[in-house]
Amino acid sequence: MVITTGIVALPALAGQIGAAPQDGPTAMQDVSPYQAQLQLRSRSPNARVIRVQSQAEPGMRGPVTNLPLPRYVSLKGNEGNARRGPSLSHRIDWVFRHAGMPLRVVAEFGHWRRVEDKDGAGGWVHYALLSGVRTALVTQDMVQLRNRPDPDADVVAKAETGAIVRLGECNPGWCRISGGGQRGWVPKQAIWGVDPQEIRD
Repeated sequence: MVITTGIVALPALAGQIGAAPQDGPTAMQDVSPYQAQLQLRSRSPNARVIRVQSQAEPGMRGPVTNLPLPRYVSLKGNEGNARRGPSLSHRIDWVFRHAGMPLRVVAEFGHWRRVEDKDGAGGWVHYALLSGVRTALVTQDMVQLRNRPDPDADVVAKAETGAIVRLGECNPGWCRISGGGQRGWVPKQAIWGVDPQEIRD
């Protein structure tokens, strides 16, 4: 029997992440994920210049953790502030509001990680707000979960767009996901939170 209820069904992405635009100068310019920038922390004669690495490319390692960049993590709690720069003095640009939301780490600085969501939105988040538990976001509506990584395998459940699920093992074309008491295999292109070439045991 096909179970059509969404697994860990959540509202659509619209409205999950709220922008918090603010006017006025900041102590540190936004750090582009695509280009390394030299950052002036203040306007005083003793201002320090800090280099923040550019957009991560496959094979890179984080200067703080020595973990791969980019890499995927998840939001630990129900809310996480994404700031314009890597300190509490920088303004909040985005607020992530769902525990378990998958995020992509693209840069590191001290206790801070620059993260982005599926749409590339985000900012600098304190590492204590992040978890190494791997999750994924369902991007294909009513995607079918199958009992084997095979398009002809039996369908055991369906997941709605926006569902946040636990990520299990992955082969070149399929990943095993779980949530809401259900578990099954879905095509990689139906979820966000795993690289196309990533293999997980």
